[in-house]
Amino acid sequence: MEISVRQGDTLWNYSVMFEIPIGLIIDANPGLGDELQIGEVVLIPGYEWYEYEIVAGDTIWQIAKRNNITVNLLLQSNPNLDADQLHIGSKIRLPRRIVGRVINANKNYTYEHLYQDAMRLMEVYPMLTVNSIGKSVMGKDILELRLGTGPSELHYNAAMHANEWITAASLMTFINDYLLTLTNSGTLNGQSVYPSYKTNTFSFVPMVNPDGVNLVLNGLPEQEPYRSNVYYINDESTNFQGWKANINGVDLNKQFPALWEVDAVQGPQEPAPRDYSGTAPLTEPEVIALANLTKERNFNQVLALHTQGQEIYWGFQGLEPPESELIANRMAQASGYTAVRTVNSTAGYKDWFIQDWRRPGFTIELGLGVNPLPLDQFNDVYEATKAIILESMKSVNA
Repeated sequence: MEISVRQGDTLWNYSVMFEIPIGLIIDANPGLGDELQIGEVVLIPGYEWYEYEIVAGDTIWQIAKRNNITVNLLLQSNPNLDADQLHIGSKIRLPRRIVGRVINANKNYTYEHLYQDAMRLMEVYPMLTVNSIGKSVMGKDILELRLGTGPSELHYNAAMHANEWITAASLMTFINDYLLTLTNSGTLNGQSVYPSYKTNTFSFVPMVNPDGVNLVLNGLPEQEPYRSNVYYINDESTNFQGWKANINGVDLNKQFPALWEVDAVQGPQEPAPRDYSGTAPLTEPEVIALANLTKERNFNQVLALHTQGQEIYWGFQGLEPPESELIANRMAQASGYTAVRTVNSTAGYKDWFIQDWRRPGFTIELGLGVNPLPLDQFNDVYEATKAIILESMKSVNA
């Protein structure tokens, strides 16, 4: 929400007036100087404007009380309002605190839904930034949502596999709930989130494989040659429910240089709906974008959300650090999942991160059943996602 600076206004005044931590207001306005200038625009996170029409008998005090704001805040919001002469039928604007989710990701979650929701979250919570880390094969922006100001950097990604799109919906719901909790000084699963916000910087890439997700949910794309190619790769079937790969028929989680050569000989030797490792590691633009981001940011910890199995994989070739087991066990206890050190996995994102950084990396297999998981599992998948990510955040602050 935008407000205009008046004479004597300070960020501290806004913090008290809106009951928002001053750190969040500062982070939402990185371009502000030390002293506010009259008429300057300041963004207040966690609020939005709505229009109110004055009715007979209204007073400034009554309007403020009914809308759970102070008289000072009402006047701040309407600097030209004559408090002694309210005109019936005239309209004023009132700030409304956001106390519920502003997105609904519990649906067939396409790339277009993701983009729209990311823009909405950034609008309401301007301390969140949204940027593109690269393009998919078909030219879609691979979005990163970035939040926090602390020295430790944590990364979470989802929907690397096309028919695991429910993980993107779950991660976006977590981001919404985390931001909502921040601006309302609340708790998630009994945990205050502001300390983790101040000590960490969070990188979220909710949909690594946007072309593949849309293929599973929308069917054949209109654009050639992709339409003809995927139809051929899928044995001339228009049912893409089993499709995990990107639009080129390459499995993105078998594309990282962590024993890629071992993985490559075990699966298909040509483009396929799943398990084809490609002609070499790091050939696909989605993987290149994620790898470049990881190298640039030097993350302290990473989580990759997949489905299904209700398991947490935390090891790779004995290269994982000792704390990985403790963190995985805490995640398992919080979610009811099973922590598993090793699995027949090579060339995955978690594997590569552990191999090259020797830091905690995790693959989370959410839910149970056959991919794509049905939406009637969404709430269970989300509750596990929330519990696991909160334990991840807590582990870095410990």
